Amino acid sequence: MKQALVSVLFIFICGLFAGFVPGKINANAWDQQGGEKISAGPNFRIYPSTVTQSETFITRHPTDPNILFASANTINLSTGFVSEGIYVSTNRGLNWYGSDTCNGPIVTFHRGDPGIAIDKDGRFLLIRLGFSPGLFSHFSTDLGRTWSTQKTVATNDQDRAVLGSDGNSSSPYFGRTYALWVEFAPPYPVVFSATSDGAVTWTPKTQINLPPQRCQGGDIAIASNGVVYACWAGVIPTSPFTEDYAGFASSTNGGSTWQVTENAFDMNGIAGQLTQKGNIRVNGLPRLAVDASGGARNGWIYTVTTEQNLSPAGTDPDIVFHRSTNNGVTWSSGIRVNQDPLNNGKIQYFPAIHVDDTGAINVLFYDDRFTSSDSTGVLLARSDDGGTTWNETVVSDHNFKPIPIGGLGQGYQGDNIGITSTGNTLWPVWMDNSTGTYQIWTSPIDVTTLSVDSEPRHPRDFTLHQNYPNPFNPQTTITFELHDANRVQLTVFDANGRTVSRLLDGHREAGRHEILFEGSGLASGTYYYRLQVGEMAETNAMVLTR
Repeated sequence: MKQALVSVLFIFICGLFAGFVPGKINANAWDQQGGEKISAGPNFRIYPSTVTQSETFITRHPTDPNILFASANTINLSTGFVSEGIYVSTNRGLNWYGSDTCNGPIVTFHRGDPGIAIDKDGRFLLIRLGFSPGLFSHFSTDLGRTWSTQKTVATNDQDRAVLGSDGNSSSPYFGRTYALWVEFAPPYPVVFSATSDGAVTWTPKTQINLPPQRCQGGDIAIASNGVVYACWAGVIPTSPFTEDYAGFASSTNGGSTWQVTENAFDMNGIAGQLTQKGNIRVNGLPRLAVDASGGARNGWIYTVTTEQNLSPAGTDPDIVFHRSTNNGVTWSSGIRVNQDPLNNGKIQYFPAIHVDDTGAINVLFYDDRFTSSDSTGVLLARSDDGGTTWNETVVSDHNFKPIPIGGLGQGYQGDNIGITSTGNTLWPVWMDNSTGTYQIWTSPIDVTTLSVDSEPRHPRDFTLHQNYPNPFNPQTTITFELHDANRVQLTVFDANGRTVSRLLDGHREAGRHEILFEGSGLASGTYYYRLQVGEMAETNAMVLTR
């Protein structure tokens, strides 16, 4: 089971509705070389509750952009009741309704770990674990208000399943929905089942691979021509079961047969615990997406993982991207998605990936670049050139401190976050405990406000040095060098992105400049100073101690 997120801005509640009237989001543009944080868009909880919401997912209707369906693991910590959240918008995310409980009988049999989809008929599908080992599904024909009784998909102990529904009318398997998961029995293979009648019946589970090492996780994507793609991680046989490579499979006949590559590319995932963040449990499992936009890269396949100590990842966890332009036959070398300096001690983890209708790739992930090592924020990396270059946006307007959820397994905070889109709006979902309880948060992002620059940046015409002393109390000196005369802005802001001091704003001559920053009256903590010279900027961190 997994986790959720929290913090509130621009929310109203009316009956079951909790909504936000979005304007155009102020894009949090980042310079690819320096990491410039400009501003944050408004965040809100889609279903404010006292119930713990973790392990967040979101999907969209295949033909009606007004309809969004989100879910999460839901746990009442005081009673121990576990279910799956049902959160729905029928007006493009303007308002949300739902429940922290999927009401499909048998309610007391629910054990969370949802996988969700909407099929071609607008039927909502949900698959989950049960307290008697196995996988069970439900469907809803009234936009999630009521649900069918449970249908057994598989017995015995299984991992959480993912769902993918073929919503392309030109596909020979239009309307077919696939479930994919790992079976918890030797040799721990990837298995699947399918339904062509909206989860009334399912095909018998079929084993996709015969792995040399146990498998973990699993994700699914469906191309516009109906080809089904699957990926998973092959893990070492001993604890902490580190992800050693990514496996891949494809089916051109609706899952009847599969072409399998057990080791599509090497990886070194971060399975284990993050000691910096309260010993929360983490993984590096591959997430999968395919371009079905009909554009120049239609059919390209993309994966993201969290890795470290294997290039291009550094010694701290980084988000690593691979692509295939030939249906998964071969894969590119890894490309580092997060654009902060390598080996800088900052941690990125839990990526989610989505290809929007323009063919741009969007990767959502946790990132602690703008906070202390025990906390995190949420970032989006976006590429419009097939993943060769990336531009980043700060999604979260606040940070939070991850901690394990008590009673749900060692270090459990949740293992997944999600993202989808409707038209020009991205809809990310993540789990955040800043209200004291993990909740499902979102922030609508208008992609027309995001700058996705695939051109190489020009060399910098300035140098920004680390402040000295650092840490400091209460004064420190910030030094920079200009190669040419230019307009300069030097700004200090806190860990939440609020401006603390504007030290410079005007023309400066070429040469070395030293500026004294006075921190009297400020609380201890991490602060950031941002130097903008013309259209280029760079940001460094400094620590005030009392």
